[in-house]
Amino acid sequence: MIDRNAKVLLIYTGGTIGMVENAETGALEPFNFSHLYANMPEIKRLKFNVETYLFDPPIDSSDMSPSIWQHIVHVIEDLYNEFDGFVILHGTDTMAYTASALSLMLDNLTKPVILTGSQLPIGKLRTDGKENLITALEIAADKDAAGRPIVPELCVYMQNLLMRGNRTAKINANNFSAFTSPNYPYLGEAGLNIRYSSQFILKPDYTKPVYFNYAMDPHVVILKLFPGISGEVVRAHLEIPGLKGVVLETYGTGNSPIYPWFTDLLQEAIRREIVIVNVTQCLYGGVEMHRYENGQRLEKLGAVSGHDITTEAALTKLMILFGEGKTPAEVNRLMPVPRRGELTVRG
Repeated sequence: MIDRNAKVLLIYTGGTIGMVENAETGALEPFNFSHLYANMPEIKRLKFNVETYLFDPPIDSSDMSPSIWQHIVHVIEDLYNEFDGFVILHGTDTMAYTASALSLMLDNLTKPVILTGSQLPIGKLRTDGKENLITALEIAADKDAAGRPIVPELCVYMQNLLMRGNRTAKINANNFSAFTSPNYPYLGEAGLNIRYSSQFILKPDYTKPVYFNYAMDPHVVILKLFPGISGEVVRAHLEIPGLKGVVLETYGTGNSPIYPWFTDLLQEAIRREIVIVNVTQCLYGGVEMHRYENGQRLEKLGAVSGHDITTEAALTKLMILFGEGKTPAEVNRLMPVPRRGELTVRG
């Protein structure tokens, strides 16, 4: 049920959705998003109030960083009591990273925060941006019979699908169906109506306030394994000055080489209290280190299972846990524990 009195804040950070084509070079460039209503008269037909906050200059999603995530959270915190929901327009290339970070920075969220964007600029005739934006705005204003938001969590809405933000992955650079939620059910699907799967939506504790967390430590890295990876490559990652955590992208259910040089390097890193989180390179499924001998070896060394967490969520969770001042032992303990529904632990 759309609340006619609802107020939704539209936060434009940048991205393809707000681009126009330069007639001379053919390159996509930001247009003045204050002209949103001229480019999208459909917004005037919504039955609730939409206000805008613009990042100036707009940010290409390739330039996304923890400081920008903190800026977005500041905007939401400053205006949290004034609005019923928030829609963030964002470039698709790093949207899964931003969604993962914000979901963990906004603890006990009691209002919808929906990220959306597009594969084609909003001024293009065949753009996917208009439907994505209009539906995201409606979801942000949607309430149940008790007057509470239907989706009080951080989500991504793209091409008819509403997904938990920290479960998303971009899977296609060319198609409108660019995102999926490989290891968690969709929270909703938009057709003639928006159909919500309420059993999968996080339920906040309304007796407690939302907590805005800005603590982030960038001293983390992703190390993706590949056949033929050399000791020099692994050592270059593990000996980065100040390094605190590594997202180790392994094969299948969490397997890695067991060459002596490789295990020695990992063991030395763990001895230096660097947290190693084992995530699978596979889009679907998760880490089960006990299944094969090579995985068991990683487990014995002290690598932490990421279960079915995405690389994006694992990386941002490490940043936040270390930013909060957690010790390596505490980070090891907390990484496999769901914080905002970012992973599922199975027997």
